[in-house]
Amino acid sequence: HQDVVKFFIDKYSAGLTPNPCLECNRNIRWGHLMHKALSMGATHIATGHYARIIKNGRKWQLLRGYDNDKDQSYALSMLGQSELKRTLFPVGSYTKTKIRSLASDFALPVAQRQDSQDLCFLADKDYRRFMHDYAPQSLNPGPIMNSSGETLGEHKGLPLYTIGQRKGIGISASEPLYVLSKNQSDNTLIVDKLSKLGKKCLKAKKVNWISGNLTERKIRAEVQIRYTAKAEAAWIKPINDNEVEVEFDHQINDITPGQAAVFYQDSVCLGGGVID
Repeated sequence: HQDVVKFFIDKYSAGLTPNPCLECNRNIRWGHLMHKALSMGATHIATGHYARIIKNGRKWQLLRGYDNDKDQSYALSMLGQSELKRTLFPVGSYTKTKIRSLASDFALPVAQRQDSQDLCFLADKDYRRFMHDYAPQSLNPGPIMNSSGETLGEHKGLPLYTIGQRKGIGISASEPLYVLSKNQSDNTLIVDKLSKLGKKCLKAKKVNWISGNLTERKIRAEVQIRYTAKAEAAWIKPINDNEVEVEFDHQINDITPGQAAVFYQDSVCLGGGVID
């Protein structure tokens, strides 16, 4: 609860859109679980993530799963050398269809279980209801304004909205409006038309390089800003030891503070950080 659920509530309450799966992987699976397994004499832990690990020279590398549609390396970008060398991903070199077939052959009850990308602690899949139940003090109504400063309506609490959201804002207009930003300082929700949503740059903090080697010069890579998003070509330029600036080749919609920006070169995951 402290490492994942409270993190989720605190970040949403602060106007961010967090990814609790990365925190769960960091603190629970490769924190408490790995520590417990090693203390009991295990040499590795194995999970069902669709990702791959290889050793390249002296370094361990995290690769996308063979099944591109089910790849989960994005949520594993916080791993390092000490975790990778003690981890096995036995399903990462198979397609999900093949894994279902194998599970059926072995009469496993999970063979036909429906796929899910929902958060495990949201019983009804509705994070907004969860925030109403567990953090009602964070849901303070405030103005909805466009980027010109015109007041268009009233929002029901900043945690209930996310960058790029179009439906459910609660106002009517002659053209679709999207959430551009959430200003925590004055409790204002900024919306406008789609053409004003995109950005070419982002800053990521708390950056983890899986190789353990900090990048001292700018590098060419692809950057993925959400679990289901396409990785986009960009330059990554280091600011300091744990911050980078990402400059995309073209404007990207839905750059969302609190989400992870994960870096790739081909199928190799280089690491990632938290969008600031």
